[in-house]
Amino acid sequence: MGLGVERLSLRDWRNFEHKDVSLGAGVTILHGSNARGKTNTVEALQVLTTGGSFRKARPVQLVREGCERGRASMRLTGDGRVVDVSCTVSEGRRRFEVNGKGCHAGDVSQTLMSVLFTPDDLSLVKRGARMRRDEIDSFGRCVSPSFGHVLDTYQRTVDQRNRLLKSEFCDSSLIDAWDASISVGGAALLDARLRLFARLAEKVEEIYADMSEGEDLACAYRCSLGEEATRLGRDEVRRLMEERLRRGRSEDLRRGQTLVGPHRDDLSFFVGGRDARTYGSQGQQRTVALAWKMAEVKVAEEITGARPLLLLDDVMSELDGSRRDAALGLVEGGMQTVVTTVNLGYFPRELLDGAEVISYG
Repeated sequence: MGLGVERLSLRDWRNFEHKDVSLGAGVTILHGSNARGKTNTVEALQVLTTGGSFRKARPVQLVREGCERGRASMRLTGDGRVVDVSCTVSEGRRRFEVNGKGCHAGDVSQTLMSVLFTPDDLSLVKRGARMRRDEIDSFGRCVSPSFGHVLDTYQRTVDQRNRLLKSEFCDSSLIDAWDASISVGGAALLDARLRLFARLAEKVEEIYADMSEGEDLACAYRCSLGEEATRLGRDEVRRLMEERLRRGRSEDLRRGQTLVGPHRDDLSFFVGGRDARTYGSQGQQRTVALAWKMAEVKVAEEITGARPLLLLDDVMSELDGSRRDAALGLVEGGMQTVVTTVNLGYFPRELLDGAEVISYG
């Protein structure tokens, strides 16, 4: 069965002075008008299951206005276990605990991870490359601690090299040293990304075909080192990256940033052989985004051996009938799910009869 959220408790968190929410083992629907705290509840669950907020919130923003401290906690039960996870925010810092012991933010997903789907995610195809990189990296961080470590190490190295490029004390020997370091980290991150992307892409393509009655989708990883890099071993990628960094050094110095590496990569989607970002209809683009989220759920279960908590924040209102049905297929798949909505009419009666419906008046 795995662990599931039994109860969420919020104290001086966002707009709540005091809020306790008991979740059902299946579907819990948070229903009410806008600005009542439904999304704040989902955000708290995400913070406690991923260590971060999809709103990119600063710690102080999580604390209720006028208060010095805020706290979100949840109790997990299942498989004969009881696990308490909490996040306390004070003095602009967050402190996470699992069963009373402090832990890093990135560790909480190892207890129970979540997959979140919001209206912003429907723009996955048409928005900039950073959104697509963040999507795969955030997912990788949750399903694998080693992925998160490789990602963080590489990002720190890029930041440090960029600072050097902008420094008046920059010289070629120092840049050579950072080129070597960033190439090792870049090769490791590219290897991890490509392996995760391959698992996701296979399922995205299958799910998209099912939802679009056989329409063909192909997912591609766009590497800033060139397509050849995606077929090379890690040592070969390291050498190639060092070479590209040397060749592009003058431009890097001119612009004060590192212009090649996994932090500049992208993902592309092709429907019927045509780039979905440029030529795809809004419906096709949204179907790709929905298929991606559904693939994350499946891959998360494969990698972790447990079903993630599924969080759907006001996406039903943004989907048409067929795509709403596809999303409901996930909701009805037996995993614990929290959905926010202003309209219960989006849900079939049989689902509502079996769901925990909580009113946010």
